[in-house]
Amino acid sequence: MASLLVALLASAMPLAAAPAAKPLDLFDKNAGALSLPVQIVLLLTLMTVLPAVFMSVTPFLRITLVLHFLRQALGTQSAPSNQVLVGLSMFLTLLIMQPVLSEAYYKGWIPLEKGDVAAPKAWEEGSRPLKKFLLRFCREKDIQLLVDITKTPAPARAEDVDIKILVPAYVLSELRTGFQIGAVLFLPFLIIDLIVASVTLSIGMVQLPPVMLSAPFKILLFVLADGWNLVVGALIRSFYQGGG
Repeated sequence: MASLLVALLASAMPLAAAPAAKPLDLFDKNAGALSLPVQIVLLLTLMTVLPAVFMSVTPFLRITLVLHFLRQALGTQSAPSNQVLVGLSMFLTLLIMQPVLSEAYYKGWIPLEKGDVAAPKAWEEGSRPLKKFLLRFCREKDIQLLVDITKTPAPARAEDVDIKILVPAYVLSELRTGFQIGAVLFLPFLIIDLIVASVTLSIGMVQLPPVMLSAPFKILLFVLADGWNLVVGALIRSFYQGGG
């Protein structure tokens, strides 16, 4: 009986002596910075936003629009597949943005990592190459629209435009440019569709859709003209030679 009481007391002692749970600290009191759990949450949040930033604030937007219109003009439905078009757009985007990203890395991240500048100064210096890139392709009309909507003071210089104005202005400008290029790409293939449709109707082939007959001719014309080289080359040169 005595041994049973001793065993019960021994099992109850760790429960009574267990310390209370330590509350989670949001800040590291030694360094004055964010604690590790908060840093992980911020990093995961940034990773979810990063794809949208990549698709909207880079040449990826214009390239995907143009390639989509090109596929629609050819009438090939799902060839090339979406994965191929997105992959091509991604690698072309990285090729175009490589100088901008390198300049932002050396001007912003490297000094911050060495401790030469504070985080706000590093952000200002690192975002300057991106702002310069966005300004090249933003229409003044789109920037003015967003400045009027947000009721922000008009900047004295183009370099003084806030990046929160530049990003949506760039998206609007690229949408317009992408649709313009897509409309131009549609014209030669539309002429082929009209010719084939008029021929099939004149000979009484009303049961056969003209699209089925015009698709091989459009693909043949595109291949003979080396269309992929022309379209991709024109897209890349449009970013190196100036605005949209």
